[in-house]
Amino acid sequence: MFHVKHKPHKIKQYDVIVVGGGHAGVESSLSASKLGCSVALITISSSSLARMSCNPAIGGVAKGHLLSEIDALGGYMAVATDLSGVQFKTLNRSKGSAVRAPRVQVDKRAYERTVKAEVFNRQNISLYEEEVSKILFSGDRCYGVRLLSGGSIYSSAVIITCGTFLCGVVHVGTNMSSAGRMGEEASTGITGSLKRFGIRGGRLKTGTPPRLKRSTIDFSSLKKTYGDTQPRPTSFRTKGFSPPNLPSWIVNTNNETHSTIDRNILKSPMYSGQITAVGPRYCPSIEDKVYRFSDKPSHRIVLEEEWRGSKQIYTGGFSTSLPADVQLAALRTISGLERVEFYRPGYAIEYDFFPPSQLKSTLESKGCRGLFMAGQINGTSGYEEAAAQGLIAGINAAHSVLGKSPFSLRRDQAYIGVLIDDLVTKDVDEPYRMFTSRAEHRLSLRTTNSDRRLSHLGRAVGLLTDCDYLAITQRQIQLDFLLCGFVGSGAVTTNGVKFSAPNNGLRRVADGEGVLSEKISGLLKQVSIKKPSVNTVSSLVLEELEAIIKYAPYIRRQERLLSRIIQNDSLPIPRGFKYNSFLALSTEAREKLSRVMPETLGQASRVSGVTPSDIAALSVVLSR
Repeated sequence: MFHVKHKPHKIKQYDVIVVGGGHAGVESSLSASKLGCSVALITISSSSLARMSCNPAIGGVAKGHLLSEIDALGGYMAVATDLSGVQFKTLNRSKGSAVRAPRVQVDKRAYERTVKAEVFNRQNISLYEEEVSKILFSGDRCYGVRLLSGGSIYSSAVIITCGTFLCGVVHVGTNMSSAGRMGEEASTGITGSLKRFGIRGGRLKTGTPPRLKRSTIDFSSLKKTYGDTQPRPTSFRTKGFSPPNLPSWIVNTNNETHSTIDRNILKSPMYSGQITAVGPRYCPSIEDKVYRFSDKPSHRIVLEEEWRGSKQIYTGGFSTSLPADVQLAALRTISGLERVEFYRPGYAIEYDFFPPSQLKSTLESKGCRGLFMAGQINGTSGYEEAAAQGLIAGINAAHSVLGKSPFSLRRDQAYIGVLIDDLVTKDVDEPYRMFTSRAEHRLSLRTTNSDRRLSHLGRAVGLLTDCDYLAITQRQIQLDFLLCGFVGSGAVTTNGVKFSAPNNGLRRVADGEGVLSEKISGLLKQVSIKKPSVNTVSSLVLEELEAIIKYAPYIRRQERLLSRIIQNDSLPIPRGFKYNSFLALSTEAREKLSRVMPETLGQASRVSGVTPSDIAALSVVLSR
């Protein structure tokens, strides 16, 4: 039985307060509690803890990279995904291993139950079913929250992870209502207290597709698709993996669908002017697709169960805020959906966010000690982006309480490093979504080596147990053994461990897939005599072995460039540096740098509008 505290009748003091129980809030709470902090997790509704408010899936290209990194650091999202997944796929199998990534359709209810159990099993997490009406400040420090029901809770650090709930407004055609999600109340007090403190805010928009009644769909007209026949878990810690492989269904829109939408497009609040906030460019609504890509004869729609045996079906690719009757008319033009009915129409939602350039790379406010933000409040979209930020915010909130050094990741270390660096240095004028193209070091940042790159950091921080770390280390030892046997003597470097092979051998291996596969097969036969366990290595280890060897020459070149970049990246800029008095900088650079207040020269170089000549001038002054 889960225990929820409804009203604190006396003064409560915790190390860390987490406001919001979504994916960012869950990872923040779990990481801070694992590091020994007492945590108050405050959410408007305990029943919606870890709710997947949009698609019933975790992962995808780049998002799957974030998922594997969260896992390697000791986060929980991948573990919960493996326990609740119903269809597992590795995307981009026909492409290079740098862009391959897991995508898992999950049972949303099972996912929520799994995460709730993990949260409630943590003895030092107290869950409050309350609404926060105010953030409490004293000077330049945040010290707690006030509750709408009365009373306050105090702490040394506060993490705000409110998702779309800050002054959220739901739109379906011309109908508008205050909500954080359809059927759930919005939060109205936090925005005001943050703005009064001097933190800049803005508005963004996102949306979700309709949910359909399963009994009204003719599945015989739809194309059925399944996951991988030999699925791979998303967590390095998952054991005894034997998941189900449930189907999803693919349908396509047609000219009649597009005509129905086009005739009614001005009824969409995005096109009527009712919505003024900016939506996600890379996840457009169906009306956006029809308008912007008018030359396309059809668009793909994917129908997925939201949980096992669910009577409602998620309509992926059909996000919309058109009036409900227009949505229904458009869907009924599609084969198999001629008699479809709604459980719930699609809708758009506008909400408050706070530009994350006001945060440090630890996700702590630059102007307020003890205040952290993670998730959609920072202008991001997606479960994985939110969870990654929540993990980092939770670690750093705990470290600030415990007097430990700040924890952050560089762009060359992890996609999480890319995500946070982009957020704190660039202007967020639309919901941010992670792509592999955002990572300039993506050859080295593969899902198959996340454990190798980051598990030692997860262990050092204290999030990975001895047992988990030992399992990961054994896999790394297997890979090292294979590498040594394969390359002999020469030069392959990976994560500070040097392996070698003659350059002509590396070139010969990179010439063709067949040659490489043949060499690896031969190696396995040879080394299995000396080390029998190597003969049973996982496909993950073999895929990583292949990637290291194929990419070796390119990664060596990348590492030479990286050593120079890191020197600049780590050069600190004094807090309060007066950019406006430094006339060698362009006017735009002075303005942007004064607003963002980057922590290092590397961050300054990535601020929009700052040129290489500005950085050259700044580096001279900082070097003095």
